[in-house]
Amino acid sequence: MATGIPDEAAVEAGVSDGPQPRSVRVVLLALMIAMLLAMLDNMIVNTAMPTIVGELGGLEHLSWVVTAYTLATAASTPIWGKLGDMYGRKGAFLTSIAIFLLGSALSGMAQDMSQLIGFRAIQGLGAGGLMVGVMAIIGDLIPPRDRGKYQGMMAGVMALAMIGGPLVGGAITDHLGWRWTFYINLPLGAVALAMVTAVLHLPKKRARGRIDYLGTILLTVGITSIVLVTTWGGSQYAWGSAIIMELIALGVASIVGFLFVETKAAEPIVPLHIFRNRNFSLMSGIGFLTGFVMFGAMLFLPLYQQSVQGASATNSGLLLLPMLLSMMVVSLIAGRVTTNSGKYKIFPILGGALVVVGLFLLSTMDTTTTRLMSGVYMAVLGAGMGFLMQITMLVAQNSVEMKDMGVASSSTTLFRTLGSSFGVSIMGAIFTNRVGDEMTRRLGAAASSGAGKLANAQLDQASLAKLPAPVREAYQYAVSSGTHGTFLVGSIIAVAMFVAALFVKEVPLRGSAPAPTPDEPAAAEPVSERVA
Repeated sequence: MATGIPDEAAVEAGVSDGPQPRSVRVVLLALMIAMLLAMLDNMIVNTAMPTIVGELGGLEHLSWVVTAYTLATAASTPIWGKLGDMYGRKGAFLTSIAIFLLGSALSGMAQDMSQLIGFRAIQGLGAGGLMVGVMAIIGDLIPPRDRGKYQGMMAGVMALAMIGGPLVGGAITDHLGWRWTFYINLPLGAVALAMVTAVLHLPKKRARGRIDYLGTILLTVGITSIVLVTTWGGSQYAWGSAIIMELIALGVASIVGFLFVETKAAEPIVPLHIFRNRNFSLMSGIGFLTGFVMFGAMLFLPLYQQSVQGASATNSGLLLLPMLLSMMVVSLIAGRVTTNSGKYKIFPILGGALVVVGLFLLSTMDTTTTRLMSGVYMAVLGAGMGFLMQITMLVAQNSVEMKDMGVASSSTTLFRTLGSSFGVSIMGAIFTNRVGDEMTRRLGAAASSGAGKLANAQLDQASLAKLPAPVREAYQYAVSSGTHGTFLVGSIIAVAMFVAALFVKEVPLRGSAPAPTPDEPAAAEPVSERVA
């Protein structure tokens, strides 16, 4: 009978000896709600930003509403992972939810843009612990061998957030007001808090050393510098400007100092020994590249379909449906196969290959490409992502000891976050330059002054219809050329992902074997003793 107090040896081995209770599913539901909160927030808020600026003013500070949240999330991610390892996963996770909800409530009450930026930073601090907490707790509860069956659930939450975010954000803003784009988090978060508090029981932990404060500060400064460089470079400041160069120097110095400090710290915020494991290092790199190409693609696909194919901006989330559905279905299949066979090496290889092919196919799109064909190309890319998204976390967690589950989860999440930041920045710069060059080539040098504005504008059909025919046609060709450049570069970068996957070593997954046949004695299901 489950007692709610796990056996330490079983925790370390990732196995258990009791039947899986219904309460495990309750915990997983709460974790998925928290994951939804983390992923949905930016997509809902982005839709409301024009309305927010209209009421609060401060257009010149608009970018900081997003940047403050992103910076706080990225900088706090590794810290939450380490706190969970040192002081207990449940307490760290509940604290992160509470901070996220506090930031949400304060953001909804903001009276000017400065307040909103500050409160969004608080919200981002909590968000940094949500994804890490979800992944690390699942890593504690469910052995890697059995974890694959839940991949489809996590991919489904991601698809729901990406498709539903803009739609929900628009509906809330139009009918309830922009403040409810933040207040909507409160009831969802309260449900997650209540469910986790009541049902989840994990081992009590006590820190054996002090928090690595110096390492924490250096890592935070380094991550902040990197994110600011990728956010500001080529947009608000030229890449060769003094402030960008200073940020690069500060970031490099901070990371070098951080690596030195971690070799001396008693309780390093990111234990460097986890990177000695080949699979963990490979998965960190693959995760970085996955974030790079995925978020770059998701930024420019809606722009192409709206500007070139004439799709409605209102349903921008639905434009990604072929990619997201493919990702969800493939992730579910890969998870089931992993659970039943214990084999996983083939999946990152297949994923890397399909991402290369999918991005190359997307690079062939032009002004004559139909929505059906672009949907097929997106489905190929989505299938590749489906093989990669959860497998990278699964293999990374399987590559470390249970005591390092938090930092492994946070490091993998951080690399993917940084990859997305680099992807949006670099692919955005390529896109903008290609659009500007094409506009100049088609309309002459006189168009170059306005090309930059058009390159950064997501023009809907009404706006496009107001442009003179030659300008409209040139802009559509320019967007097509820009997406060609970004996806072609993405496919070349994705080759590195495929090559890295070839070097993954098939290490047996910790956990139970597949369920027995009816004629065999029932095998123990994992996770029961970790949940009351």
